[in-house]
Amino acid sequence: MIVITGGAGFIGSNLLKSLNEKKINNILIVEELDRFEKKFNNIKQMDFIDCIDKNAFLNGIRQNSSKYQKIEKIFHLGACSKTTEPDRDYIMNTNFSYSKELLHFCSNHSIPLIYASSASVYGEGKVFKEDKAHESFLNHYAESKLLFDNYYRQNQLKIRSQVVGLRYFNVFGPREDHKEGMASVIYHFSKQMKDSKKIKLFKGSHGYKDGEQRRDFVHVKDTIKVKEWFSDNNISGIYNVGTGLSRSFNDVANCVLNYYGDGIIEYIDFPIGLESQYQAFTEASIDNLRMSGFSNQFMTLENSVKDYLDWLNNDKK
Repeated sequence: MIVITGGAGFIGSNLLKSLNEKKINNILIVEELDRFEKKFNNIKQMDFIDCIDKNAFLNGIRQNSSKYQKIEKIFHLGACSKTTEPDRDYIMNTNFSYSKELLHFCSNHSIPLIYASSASVYGEGKVFKEDKAHESFLNHYAESKLLFDNYYRQNQLKIRSQVVGLRYFNVFGPREDHKEGMASVIYHFSKQMKDSKKIKLFKGSHGYKDGEQRRDFVHVKDTIKVKEWFSDNNISGIYNVGTGLSRSFNDVANCVLNYYGDGIIEYIDFPIGLESQYQAFTEASIDNLRMSGFSNQFMTLENSVKDYLDWLNNDKK
């Protein structure tokens, strides 16, 4: 049995779909069943054993329930991903404490654990390499992710199973609409085009001109390929998951404008309080990922935006 925490969410549902396409359906989904009901539409047409509440799952592994003795591996993608969430206690309980319990369980039972970290752990730095010298945080979400990465590092020599932390950069693609305000800019740009033919970008900040803030945008399909590769290879560690090439928000907006064939860009002020928590530049160093043996090429921004917009406008399967 394979466990996917957050399996109805954005990346989790795409992983579930990929596994189903490989005829794998012995999958247990773990979710917060009392929150974010819209996301369960993501998995309505997919195959899995059951979808259970996070707290029931945690109680089961604490009691070493027999039903969990057949777990082969855990993909831990469940988290509070709202970077502006002000409730630190909630984030630490959901992201940090939850992850520690899963790590202990997996280590004690020699179960591989592949978990989601985040590029937010690099704070406002300019070097995005998996090294403590370049790590910091600008919000509680990033703090919780960095705390768990460091907890894993501190205990790495004592852990008896494969553990892989994947630091996602700006992931976008199908099945993210339930994230609403936290959905990718590509999703929002497409919606803005349909509503008003006008894409809104932030004015210049952090030393960048209007719309020239830069991020490493990566299609969710590529993140799934990375997860599945590590699942097939007994390699542990913390790795960046991005294309290794930053692109400006203007670049992204122009990809969307070109797709629809019309529209304009409007530059707007930053929301009050956001600028201090904002990463104006990210670009993954993927040297360690390549050295691990992962050799797949990542989709270009142009191809990945088109692929996603095709799905939003036509496929939705």
